[in-house]
Amino acid sequence: MSSHADDLLHLLDERGFIHQCTDADGLRNVLAARSLTAYLGFDATADSLHVGHLQGLMLMRWLKRAGHRPLLLIGGATTRIGDPSFRDSSRPLLDQASIAANMRGIGSAFARYLGPEVPVVDNADWLDGLGYLDFLSRAGRHFSVKRMLGFDAIRSRLEHSLSFLEFGYTLLQAYDFVELARRHGCTLQIGGADQWANIINGVDLGRRQQGLDLYGLTMPLLATRDGRKMGKSANGAVWLNADRLAPFAFWQFWRNADDRDVGRFLALFTELPMDEVRRLGALQGAELNEAKIILATEATRLAHGDTAAQAARGGAASLFGPGAPDHGIPTLALAQARHAAGITLAELAVEAGLAGSRGEARRLALGGGLRLDGQAVADAEQALPAGAKQWQLSAGRKRHARIVLAAQD
Repeated sequence: MSSHADDLLHLLDERGFIHQCTDADGLRNVLAARSLTAYLGFDATADSLHVGHLQGLMLMRWLKRAGHRPLLLIGGATTRIGDPSFRDSSRPLLDQASIAANMRGIGSAFARYLGPEVPVVDNADWLDGLGYLDFLSRAGRHFSVKRMLGFDAIRSRLEHSLSFLEFGYTLLQAYDFVELARRHGCTLQIGGADQWANIINGVDLGRRQQGLDLYGLTMPLLATRDGRKMGKSANGAVWLNADRLAPFAFWQFWRNADDRDVGRFLALFTELPMDEVRRLGALQGAELNEAKIILATEATRLAHGDTAAQAARGGAASLFGPGAPDHGIPTLALAQARHAAGITLAELAVEAGLAGSRGEARRLALGGGLRLDGQAVADAEQALPAGAKQWQLSAGRKRHARIVLAAQD
C-alpha cells in the first residue's frame, strides 16, 4: 500500500475535511493504485457560491495537488426539485432562465479555485431526456421505500412535509453518480455530511446496476462557534463572486472570525503547512490578531487573487476617511440625480452591502451601529446630506463603504 495514499488521507483528516467514508480501506487502495476522478456537485440555487461551499472546493484542490482529477457537476436538472436533506421546507422552484443565469455565475468560482481546465458537467444532459418509466426501471427498482424512509435526511422532513417530487431527489443524485462513472470514469463522490444518504445510494446503485466499485466521502457540516451556519454573517451570505461581495468585505469576514475558529479555519481554508497552522492557532490575545490577518489574506487570495487580497489588507490597516485613497475598500458611485432625489442612508447601506435590507439598516441604526463619517445615525431613513462629494458609511466598527458622488450626469 502506497504511503502517498496514506499521506493524502491523513492530510485531509488532519485538516478537518473527513467526516465519513463508505470504505476507507478500499479508497486508500484505489488512491495507492492510480489517479482517480472525484466529483463534487452543486445545485444552481443562486448566481454565486458562498463560503459555505469552500470546504468542498478546498478538498478538491488538495486532491488535484495529489495528482487526482476533480470533476464538478452543476445540477441544471436537480435544481428544479431541490434537495430536501435536513430542510424544514421546500426550496422555491426556479424557472429555467434563472437556473441558467445562476449556472453562469457559480461557474466562475470553479475556475478560480481549480483552474479553467477542470471539467464542469450539467446533469440536465442526461436527466432531461430520461423518461419516467425508464428512470424507475433503471434506478427505482433497486431501492425499497422502507430503506429510504430510514434515512435521517428523509425522516426529518416527514415531520414537516415532503413532496413526492423531493422524495425522488436522492435517487436522481444516485443516478448522477453512476452516469458520471460511465461517462467520465468517476469513482469518488465528495459532499457535506448532509449528503451521506444520497452518496451511499449512488454507491449502492453503481454496485447493483453495473457491478461498479464506487466510493463516497463526506465532510463535517460547519458552523461558526457563535452558532451561525458557515457561509452566513450578520449581513447575509458571504459570497465568493466579487460582484456580489467586494473583496474587502470578504477579507473582513475572515478577519472578524471568532478567536476559537481561527485554527480550524486556517486548516480548512488556506494551504499553509499544518505546523504553521498549529502555531498560528495557538496564539493568544493580541497576537491572535496577526493570525486572523493571515487567515483573511490567504482566504481572499484564493478567492480573488493576490492583488485584491493585499489591497484589502492595506485598506484595513488604515481605515479611510474623506479624501483618503481607496485601498480596495468597497466604493459605491452615486448618481447626482439620485442624491438630489433624497436617497436614504438605509437604501445606501443595502446597496453598499452593509445591510441585507432596509429593515436591517433601521435596526442597525436603532442599536447605534450605523454611522456616517464616524457619527452615529439615529434614523436610517434620513436622506444623505448635501454639501459633500463623498461620505463614509459604516456598520459597526469593522465594516465600511465609501459613497462617492459621481460626475454630473
